[in-house]
This record gives sequence, C-alpha cells and structure tokens, in this order.
Amino acid sequence: MRQPLVVGNWKMNGSIASIQSLLEGIKQAIPTVPSAEVGVCPPFVYLFQVSSSLGNTSITWGAQNVSHEAPGAFTGEIATGMLADFRCKYVIIGHSERRHIYGETDDLIAKKWVATQKAGMIPILCVGELLEEREANQTEQVVGRQLEAVLKLTGIGSFNKGVIAYEPVWAIGTGKTASPQQAQEMHAFIRQQLARYDADIAQKVQILYGGSVKGSNAAELFAMPDIDGGLIGGAALKAEEFITICQAAKS
Repeated sequence: MRQPLVVGNWKMNGSIASIQSLLEGIKQAIPTVPSAEVGVCPPFVYLFQVSSSLGNTSITWGAQNVSHEAPGAFTGEIATGMLADFRCKYVIIGHSERRHIYGETDDLIAKKWVATQKAGMIPILCVGELLEEREANQTEQVVGRQLEAVLKLTGIGSFNKGVIAYEPVWAIGTGKTASPQQAQEMHAFIRQQLARYDADIAQKVQILYGGSVKGSNAAELFAMPDIDGGLIGGAALKAEEFITICQAAKS
C-alpha cells in the first residue's frame, strides 16, 4: 500500500511573517491528517525558518530546485549538500516553470535526479504536457520522453527512492483542472511505463497530481487508484485550504 503524500510548493511567495503564520496554521491542524505524509517546499531563503519551525513535527520539508553541479563557481545556484544541511527530505525537479520559463532540458533534469539521490534526498520529478501538446494528442509521447530521460541515465532502480508528479501544464495556476478520469489515465500510463522495466517498483512508486488542486476537488482526484496525493501550488499558501486537501488524501 502506497502512503499518500501531499507537498506544498510555495513557489516564489512568502515573507518571514506570512510563512510563520502559515506554518503555525498547518502545525495546529496536522493532527487531523493521520494517514498522509505532509511536506512543504519553501523558497531557499526560508529553509532555515521552516526547518527550525517544523523540526519537532511530523511535517517534512524540501526545496523547489537544485543544481546538479558540485560546489564551485556557479553564481546563484544551490548545491545538494546545502539542502542536506537543512535536512531537506525532498527536492522538486523539472517543474514546468523550470522547463518552459528557464529552459531546463530532460537531460539536465535527469542529472538533477541523480545528484539529489546521491545527497540522500528524494527527488520529486515533475512531468506533464502543454495545452497544444494535449490537443495534438502528444501527451503520452511527451510524458514518456520526460520519464525516459531519467530511466536512460539511472535505470528503474532509482525510482525506489523517487516520487513522480504529473502536472498538466495547462492546469497549473489556471483554475483549470484535469478531470479525475483524465488524471487517472495519465497516472496509469506513467505506472505502465515504469512497469515495462520493473512491475514491482512501478506499483510502489508514489505518483502525485498537480494542477489547480483545491479543497473542493481534492477528494475526487485522490480517490483515483493511481493518484497517491498532490503537489499543491497556490492552495498550499492558505493553511485551512491546504489542510483540507491533506485530509482528502487517505490510505
């Protein structure tokens, strides 16, 4: 049985004051979420605040990105060891905003997957298609290519210590959400792609859904057999809404 996982991706949002208020709200309500693991991924500059606040709780935390390079002359980048210093459990890699705004390639993202695992952290690999790719019936081709880049570099065994997040790009921050059936179809496809290499690992890997998940639609999405929780954007910035989503993720 795969444990449900709900991770809040705060993106480039927050201040010391707003994050403290958000954390307090989440911590107070977390006892009402008995069956799901809950995590948050703040901007890098707030990792110390988050790790200090959550250190004695069941809530995990991580980062939104990382460099695959060893420490050195890479101005503005963050090395895996730096994140490990803050006891990050997760690192989001390959988010659509990194792919489509900053030009990160499938090969680069695969290298970040490897570097994250070598540092003892768990990568959350984001995959998903643009609206024009879905309308051109290329969804499976695109997602399959994004998965294959990691499989080619690392092999199926690395997915024993990794998470996948399916995020249709057309549903991120738009208010549009893939229907539960559309989301389930893609989650099942992802699991089938992994099963071509190892059926046991494919059944064990957590696959999250992201894309305008809200308290009002989370239960229906999470009820699908291959959806194991969510990677939550805007709704993760409101404690009450985020906890409602977490409560919908049940074993």
